[in-house]
Amino acid sequence: MIDPDGYRPNVGIVLMRPDGRVFWARRIRRDGWQFPQGGMNSDETPLEAMYRELREETGLLPEHVSVLGSTPGWLRYRLPHRAAAARDRRPRCLGQKQVWFLLQMQGREEDLRLDASDKPEFDSWRWVEFWYPMAHVVAFKRQVYAAALRHLAPLAREIAGDRIPEPQRMNEAPPVRAAGSF
Repeated sequence: MIDPDGYRPNVGIVLMRPDGRVFWARRIRRDGWQFPQGGMNSDETPLEAMYRELREETGLLPEHVSVLGSTPGWLRYRLPHRAAAARDRRPRCLGQKQVWFLLQMQGREEDLRLDASDKPEFDSWRWVEFWYPMAHVVAFKRQVYAAALRHLAPLAREIAGDRIPEPQRMNEAPPVRAAGSF
């Protein structure tokens, strides 16, 4: 499902522990790390899509989390041209438009299962500082991650307090180095 502007409706999930650290997962057979996210079906609300994606990508069920809030509207990012172009070189999907949810983990870490679906999307995960993903996600998603985290940070502070400091500006974030670089 692609909207008239060329954007695919999607949900993003920031899963947080009470200490303010967030779930960060590595894409299967790739070096890229990201938050869980996924497309919406035409018959789903963003909340329904979020729960489906949560189950598919992490194995967590609604009883394992509490919803702390969401972004008030769509956040958009464009895909790199090579990903957006179809075989005939006409754009098929320019990018994603996302509603982001902040969830608090209520379950145990043992409840996390990356193999909960027939086609797992992640092969590894870890807990990272709240602002870490803003500087370490693939470059074309950085602005959306920054906007989502900045919007959700006040809600996160209600749980984690001062363990969620004010964010660094995007241009102050530490550089991301390629594996094996010096």
